[in-house]
Amino acid sequence: MIDIALAAPHHVEALVALDSVAGHDPGRAAQIRAWVQAGTCHVLCVDGRAAAYGVLHHQFFNCGFIEMLMVGPRYRRQGLARQLVQHLRSICACPKLFTSTNRSNTAMQAVLLQAGFQRSGQIDNLDDGDPEWVFFSPVGGG
Repeated sequence: MIDIALAAPHHVEALVALDSVAGHDPGRAAQIRAWVQAGTCHVLCVDGRAAAYGVLHHQFFNCGFIEMLMVGPRYRRQGLARQLVQHLRSICACPKLFTSTNRSNTAMQAVLLQAGFQRSGQIDNLDDGDPEWVFFSPVGGG
């Protein structure tokens, strides 16, 4: 059974454990705690276990923005990322939703395109040699 809900403090440890960056970057663990505390982090659970999380805020030029989407390694390639993206789109409070991913992250690009997003631009100089591609989706009647 799949359930998606606002993450609570008791989820933090499980979210840190499934995050592929948090194991070697203590800053990511702190960021996860901050997202949960801010009420912007949503957890996807499979049979009661945290399998993925996504962060949605509405501070990107007054538009929705999926800042982070992470699926635990053992849960990848099961369609969970797309389900989480669709959930975040469904709760977005703005008529426009954006997100981004590195040019090298072809798996996430495929998820976004399958979810109906379109490429909307590029940001250089975040990661050397790997530009950030921005994606856009209208929300609701937008």
